[in-house]
Amino acid sequence: MTPSRLARTPLTAALAVAIAFTGLALAPAQAAHGQAALPLSAAMATDAAKVARLDALYEQYWEETLELNPLSATFQGDPRYNDRLPNFLSEEYRQKSHDFTTRWLKTVEDIGPEGLDGQALISYEMFVRDQKNELAGEQFPGWQQPINQFYNLAAMAVQLGSGTGAQPFKTVEDYDNWTKRASQVPVLFDQAIANMKVGVENGVVQPRALMEKVVPQLDALIKDDPTQTLFWGPIKNMPESFSEADRTRLTAEYRALIADTLMPAYSELRTYIVDDYMPHTRESAGMDALPNGEAWYAFNARQRTTTDLTPAQIHDIGLSEVKRIHGEIRDVMKEVGFEGSLQDFFRFMQDDPRFSFETEDALLAYYRGLEDKIDAHVPKLFSLTPKAPFEIRPVEPFRAQSAAGGSYMSPSEDGTRPGIFYVNTYDLPTRKTWDAEDLYLHEAIPGHHFQLALQQELTNLPKFRRFGGETAFTEGWGLYAESLGKDLGVYTDPYNYFGYLQNELWRAIRLVVDTGLHSKDWTREQVIKYMLDNSAESETQATAEAERYMAIPGQALAYKIGELKIKELRARAEKALGDRFDIREFHAEVLKDGSVPLEVLEGKIDRWIAAKQG
Repeated sequence: MTPSRLARTPLTAALAVAIAFTGLALAPAQAAHGQAALPLSAAMATDAAKVARLDALYEQYWEETLELNPLSATFQGDPRYNDRLPNFLSEEYRQKSHDFTTRWLKTVEDIGPEGLDGQALISYEMFVRDQKNELAGEQFPGWQQPINQFYNLAAMAVQLGSGTGAQPFKTVEDYDNWTKRASQVPVLFDQAIANMKVGVENGVVQPRALMEKVVPQLDALIKDDPTQTLFWGPIKNMPESFSEADRTRLTAEYRALIADTLMPAYSELRTYIVDDYMPHTRESAGMDALPNGEAWYAFNARQRTTTDLTPAQIHDIGLSEVKRIHGEIRDVMKEVGFEGSLQDFFRFMQDDPRFSFETEDALLAYYRGLEDKIDAHVPKLFSLTPKAPFEIRPVEPFRAQSAAGGSYMSPSEDGTRPGIFYVNTYDLPTRKTWDAEDLYLHEAIPGHHFQLALQQELTNLPKFRRFGGETAFTEGWGLYAESLGKDLGVYTDPYNYFGYLQNELWRAIRLVVDTGLHSKDWTREQVIKYMLDNSAESETQATAEAERYMAIPGQALAYKIGELKIKELRARAEKALGDRFDIREFHAEVLKDGSVPLEVLEGKIDRWIAAKQG
């Protein structure tokens, strides 16, 4: 999932809503973890019986996870629970999730790591780490502020029920499944309202600027005529193979479901937010204004970066990177003969009409034209590529105003849904030609599509590794992929290379402003001004980004921290191996075991270097 790059995770932002409040050891929108096996001599020392036992337990754990969180199953293409929508915001469900995590942590820890090595040891350590982190996070009351413009339950339901998302609508049973699942939406909305009321009592409320964006999102979804709602999509596109009796029944049931169940629930949620919640929202922007907010944010920073870096250290890294990248942009200015200040150049890149798309179709055609160009160069850098296809789609209009410039959804495990690169065509003048090449590299090839689709294909790994993940690795890889543009046949135009630098700069700025917001009392306006003064982003984009950081504190730290680690490890390998360094082997080593914490990645690359030297 990442406005100006939605927080891309294998799961969508909608699913991230569900996972964020379940207490399960699943990361929103991310991919799996993994680690390269050690040489055979070490692997042979592993206790085979213990490994087999743990593998069986991981499988059982995953099966129970999917039943506890049916939305996870749906987004992975597993249809068994498509009729279920548990009240994952309720106290009962949170307790159930706590008990689940506690039980599984004890079960695996009772077996212990002795006799494990290679992949088995990494799986054990990551499983235990995930469960402990999940339990540690329970002290922070995120459940008391369940809705913002970025994680919006109402949008989640529409994405599922519109007929264009993860919820399938191919058979009569599929249609009946959605009827059952959608009937539980009002329960979830009522619980969200109840939780927000508790948050008001405890001073755990959202910033007003965020909730003001939620209201138009709801307004766009609420319609008096069921046929004018996005929930009517499955009826408009009903398969012709359905019998007349089924078509008649389903049409009537969906009309009643939308008119009598869904729209009243949406209207009630809107009324509560506007009339009751909004007056209690806060003027402050950062987490440090919340009870125990400073510790809450520091926890988020550690979780998102998989490091022990403090917010203060991350802030300083960001300032240093901003300065370095500004220097590289000045080199581009010299190359194109631009006279003026850095800020003048930023304004030129925003305002000059040559960098604009005339139509939405032209924008989409430009992105689709990049595929063949980049694919032709992929074999030079990659020996390991995914089997799953991907396609490019525009972001749906109902969520485009608050969505990222681009985002990625992983393919379904069963192969029925390709990986999807969503391109935002809202506010077309702000979508620049110079931003296209780097965005494609990040979201599609060789970025998220390579990493996330490959990870799902690692059938030898436990499923919690295939379908879980670490934002720092996933987003670090996406940003690292952008740096490969010249070797992949793009960035031949200096303005497009500026696009890469601008987006690397943007990730560095995130380190500064995210930590500024949540640990240094920066205001929303202060963040927007810093972004406009130091980058070529438009005010529309800067505002959306600032509000995104307010909505999901710490998530934006993962990109640059992860990218810096991958670049550091590549430089280390190049220096150690010299002529023996093969970029294809390095990329395969990074990707072949899925997403891992950064310290695990470092250990695995160091072992690879040592093996190559030996």
